Amino acid sequence: MKKIEVAFDKAALTLDKGEQAVKDAVTAIRNARRAGTAHTKSKGEVAGSNKKPWKQKGTGNARAGFRQSPVWRGGGVAHGPKSRSYATKLNKKVWALAFARAFSDKLVAGDVIVVDEFRLEAPKTKIMAAFLRELGVDRTACIVQKDVDETVILASRNLPQVDYSTAQAIDVYTVLASRKLVCDKAGFDALMARIAK
Repeated sequence: MKKIEVAFDKAALTLDKGEQAVKDAVTAIRNARRAGTAHTKSKGEVAGSNKKPWKQKGTGNARAGFRQSPVWRGGGVAHGPKSRSYATKLNKKVWALAFARAFSDKLVAGDVIVVDEFRLEAPKTKIMAAFLRELGVDRTACIVQKDVDETVILASRNLPQVDYSTAQAIDVYTVLASRKLVCDKAGFDALMARIAK
């Protein structure tokens, strides 16, 4: 495993447009990750009878119609959150433009490191950590390969700041959240093919 220099066609990069697409894509990804499970009971869902707690007039108390009222302790919640999906839809072309812009910016900034291939003697975290240190990766990073490699996954999964993805599966949010993208040559070629116009 060693770092290599790769040549690429700058005309294939997308640098003149796509900022709004990147924002929309990140928003959509973060929305989709929300659980949306917060749920409160309205006055119609709280257990209780429809019996009037006391007569309308003559007691000196404020009038009350039922014990599930939102103004009472133990009553329903007015306008509270309900279970829902926060997912938003984006067109395929917007997703493609967002990824092309995010990856192009990473390339121009010099934050994409390409190695010839990942050859690990054993799926050991220590070996992967030493290799990444050798590459100068000391912050968040994402390892990108063309095809899934179980050995690399096992070696990197215990590193808290290191993520793993294939070239087809990596999304805009992961590209932006990772300070460095560490690709093998096949993975880099797959990424370049993905942003080809």
